[in-house]
Amino acid sequence: MQSTLSLRTRPVRVVAGLAGVLGVVALVAAGCSSDDDTGKPGDTPSSNGVSKVDITLTAAGGTDECQLSTDSVPAGPVTFTVTNKDSAAINEVELQLNNRIVGEKENLAPGLSPVSFTSTLDGGAYEIYCPGAEKDTVAFTVTGEAAATPTGSTQALLAEGVDEYSKFVTSQVDAMVVGVDNLKKAVDSGNLEEAQKAYATARPFYEKIESDVDGFVLPGFKATDNKGNLDYLIDMRASSLDPAVGWHGFHAVERDLFEKKKIDDGTKKYAAELATNVGKLQELSKTLEFKPEDLANGAAGLLEEVQANKITGEEEKYSHLDLSTFAGNVEGAEQAFADLQPGLDKIDPDLAAQVTAQFDAVKATLKTYQDTSVLGGYELWTPELRKTDATKLSQAIQALQQPLSKVAEKVATAQ
Repeated sequence: MQSTLSLRTRPVRVVAGLAGVLGVVALVAAGCSSDDDTGKPGDTPSSNGVSKVDITLTAAGGTDECQLSTDSVPAGPVTFTVTNKDSAAINEVELQLNNRIVGEKENLAPGLSPVSFTSTLDGGAYEIYCPGAEKDTVAFTVTGEAAATPTGSTQALLAEGVDEYSKFVTSQVDAMVVGVDNLKKAVDSGNLEEAQKAYATARPFYEKIESDVDGFVLPGFKATDNKGNLDYLIDMRASSLDPAVGWHGFHAVERDLFEKKKIDDGTKKYAAELATNVGKLQELSKTLEFKPEDLANGAAGLLEEVQANKITGEEEKYSHLDLSTFAGNVEGAEQAFADLQPGLDKIDPDLAAQVTAQFDAVKATLKTYQDTSVLGGYELWTPELRKTDATKLSQAIQALQQPLSKVAEKVATAQ
């Protein structure tokens, strides 16, 4: 997925307009600095033709920093491994090019296991942006040009998978537009019960493809300005509220429908704005271009969303429909993997089998929570249920994340 905003490998988020959808790696943290004794492309560690870059988030010395093992790599596949050692202020890292976010990693809590993503980069003057850092931007150079994509049966299978996945993303965006329009109509009618049902129906579409479309920034805005960040305007949560921008999107509507349990003029305004912004997302998503590794990185990103926001109950704070959106994330991740699987079967059939088995295990676990009598089709993820079941679900996702994290590098270097 070429991504103008995404380290978890979301396809291109258009930051400064619709032109130029580039594949990049987004890394958002709270501090950025590069080590002085690294940075020469020839010295960059590599394996199987893939450059390796370590990014360490740390609060050592009293300031939050994003430390890079090197600030320059040759063009081609690059694997970034991000470790949050001890920075409470850093939770995201972005790689930008010409004010476009090419990739990112989010939900980088201190002490968690390292997370990796792989992206094929062309030569250029990039920047690693780490919001909240003492030095929040550091230059990152990619020299030369990436080699042409090899041709052959494996590449043909991967290309077919990318095409199929692109159609899936389009179908989900189109369905989301319809779902949000129905939500707006229900809110406008003042019928609380129908509006709650419409909310539960519309939500999963975004969650299935979030890692592909959450990087778009409206023309005229910088990537760092939430006023133009479509992901914020569509899917901001109470925990990520920007006081300068305020409430917007799905969760503003959710709060009114499920916590306040009332529809007023403010609710109608939120729903109308949501419909408008989802329409903008539909247009911008037509610019998306994917590479095989984008699909793998995006799938991994969706599972990170599950761990960070769904299992914790943070996502659907007011409706407790987290298991429904959890299922949406898993479905989207599995679709991305399924479209890569024919190619991966040729590259590493054992790995493909491991990932398939773990997806089956996660789905079997999720199935035990299905309840068609409840909005969203799953049990409500209440604080009481989280207390008894969160660890079990987290472990199931972790078991899937481990083999899935290896897929991006495999497909990026396939011959």
